[in-house]
Amino acid sequence: MNPKYQMVAETLRGGILDGTYQKTLPTEQALCAQFQVSRQTVRQALSLLETERLIDRRQGSGSHIRERKENTPRRRLSIAVVTTYISDYIFPSILREIETVCSENNSAPLLFATQNQFANERRILLTLLEMDQLDGILVEGTKTGLPNPNIKLYQKLMEKGIPLVFMHGNYELLPDTLSVLDDNAAGGRMLVEYLYNKGHRKIAGIFKYDDIQGRERFVGFLDAMQELGLPPEDKTIHWYGNEQKERYLHEGFDPAWTAEFLASCTAVVCYNDEIAARLISCLTRLGLSVPGDVAVVSFDNSPFSEMSTPRITSLSHAQHNVGRMAAELLFRHLRGEPCASERVPWMLNEKESS
Repeated sequence: MNPKYQMVAETLRGGILDGTYQKTLPTEQALCAQFQVSRQTVRQALSLLETERLIDRRQGSGSHIRERKENTPRRRLSIAVVTTYISDYIFPSILREIETVCSENNSAPLLFATQNQFANERRILLTLLEMDQLDGILVEGTKTGLPNPNIKLYQKLMEKGIPLVFMHGNYELLPDTLSVLDDNAAGGRMLVEYLYNKGHRKIAGIFKYDDIQGRERFVGFLDAMQELGLPPEDKTIHWYGNEQKERYLHEGFDPAWTAEFLASCTAVVCYNDEIAARLISCLTRLGLSVPGDVAVVSFDNSPFSEMSTPRITSLSHAQHNVGRMAAELLFRHLRGEPCASERVPWMLNEKESS
């Protein structure tokens, strides 16, 4: 079922196009009464019509219907793209696809990176709130596994009628927003079942606790382990956050800790390829072979999975690109088309690490 503001916009759009409304639309108060909806819903509907260049909203004088001229060029839409990073890891391909879709839809993307820090996210959101013209936002949330201090800023953007589409992770306190998310639980399950079918019964896991992806991947991992009669022990599950990640990427894993962590295990599921590559490097330093002593599997099928020795068995989205899917969803929403959040399936890419 479409959101209420889309239904209001559809009715008003029809009235504008068939001549029911000639110069102005009814006041916001009158529209609230007519459609039995809140003022926020009416404002979201009017914002959508303004994006479509059907009306102009003027402070103090209401919503004026624009004169339609066949040869008038469309206004270039302004789309903000807020990600945790821009150049690192999987982001270049995601941003490239977003830019392609934006270009196809006469829009100009504005890129921002939070570095996965709440303070940076807050500064960016305050900047977006001050912009005179902003038609939509594609956003990868910051530390989506933790309570977010910036939720009210997102809500203010929504109150202005600016649509949000989340990528990879979203916020539980913003349940009405659209999103394109990885099917992480299914991915965690897939990797455990793959290792089980390879003969492994002692399987460890390394997951990130401060984003929703890590939690969901663990849920799938845990479900599969329990269904296969392999309940994991606390000592074979390792959780890390963004700050620890930076240390792992620069310093690698501690060999003594790694030897103890995997002492009773023959395989490990890693949160992503970055972590898996660092783990394999540490195992090599310990004189352990991969996959002879320990099999390593992961998520993302990124360049890290190809550069590692051995190459890492990893999940990918195959032909799906989250950036493209999220951008297309946003523009469908801006056009007033029916929209729903999406889950992106994983595909296993078997390589030498398992």
